Amino acid sequence: MMPSDCSDSAGLSASAPGGVRAVTRCDVLGQAPFSEEPDRLFRPYLSAAYRATSTQIAGWMQAAGMQTRIDAAGNLIGRYEGLAPGAPALLIGSHIDSVRDAGRYDGMLGVLLGVELVAHYAAQGRRFPFALEVIGFGDEEGSRFPVSMLTSRAVAGLLREPPTGMQDAAGLSLQAALAGEGLALEQMPDAARRPDEILAYLEAHIEQGPVLEAENRAVGVVTAIAAQYRFRVHLQGVAGHAGTMPMTLRQDALAAAAEAILAIETIAQSGPPDLVATVGQLTVAPGVPNVVPGSVVFSIDVRAGEAAVRNAAAEEIRKALEALAARRKVTLDMSLQQDLPATPCDAALTDLLGEAARTVTGAEPRRMVSGAGHDAMVIAALAPVCMLFIRCEGGISHNPAEAVDPADVDQAFQVMTRFIEDFAGRCP
Repeated sequence: MMPSDCSDSAGLSASAPGGVRAVTRCDVLGQAPFSEEPDRLFRPYLSAAYRATSTQIAGWMQAAGMQTRIDAAGNLIGRYEGLAPGAPALLIGSHIDSVRDAGRYDGMLGVLLGVELVAHYAAQGRRFPFALEVIGFGDEEGSRFPVSMLTSRAVAGLLREPPTGMQDAAGLSLQAALAGEGLALEQMPDAARRPDEILAYLEAHIEQGPVLEAENRAVGVVTAIAAQYRFRVHLQGVAGHAGTMPMTLRQDALAAAAEAILAIETIAQSGPPDLVATVGQLTVAPGVPNVVPGSVVFSIDVRAGEAAVRNAAAEEIRKALEALAARRKVTLDMSLQQDLPATPCDAALTDLLGEAARTVTGAEPRRMVSGAGHDAMVIAALAPVCMLFIRCEGGISHNPAEAVDPADVDQAFQVMTRFIEDFAGRCP
């Protein structure tokens, strides 16, 4: 068990409403020592900031009545026993890592809402036929190592072997990062849970888009999560002197990459509305003003609600890049780094969550497909999943401007309590 640290540096009252307190705690965790950088939020997996955050949340979990542990993948888990010790669990959570220069609510809000739910029931002395487990996944974003959702993959039993060969931007291996936290790479697959241990998974998350705000809704019910590809593209040209290399003879890798990025944008714009493609990373070498760039590496993220749409777009992108590489006389290496299939949420759980939302809001809930990836799409390999979206200001996410209305979050809290109680009523 981790040491208890139940302090709230915001001076928050223990009687504050669940949703409001969850927001305030997110704000507490949006600054040092819970960030690696003093002037912006960056909480990568297995960093000092990650460790401080896990310790703080564990203290809040313990104060809420949970027993806490860190699993073999570095995930934080709090357990509130059911009526019978050792009962299977309803798993509630999201992720606690962040992108660089992040907002405060992406992922973290779902974890802290889980803590508030347990605190709510523990204060009543109420237990269910199942345990409540709250999980903070360690690496959803992939902001440190090259694969996202690494730790939910471990929990879902999808890491058959230890993931060797991974390094962060500083050259530190995943093995060394785990060892620094007292964990072992070879034991990472041991984080896998058995299907008979987990009844279902509930994840609350900010929408990260503008639909709920446009429709003046506090919450929405997710029906599916879009399919996603992530590629690494390497264009290799020839570096040369910027003053002596004629334009007609250049094999400029950056100029080729610029054309490639515009081609990718055009292909995505020509598809259905749910098709999106993004180039989010680009590394240029040698990266000096007076040398024609000889090498460029960039990422491509392709998503769509249906795998067939995503796949067709990815193939069109590949053909376009092959054609321009041949024309510009640069070599192309395009490798698939991640393949996340479209994930439908469990129909029965989604209906139950929709009923809870209808009861709380008094209106038919907005049903929507998530264009963003979430740990839920991985956990679906282990147990049936459902997701609740929460309105965020301007649809902005992965940005310090990320904002939520505490009243919306409190409404989400009420929906989740209703869902848990209705779920309990359907248990044998």
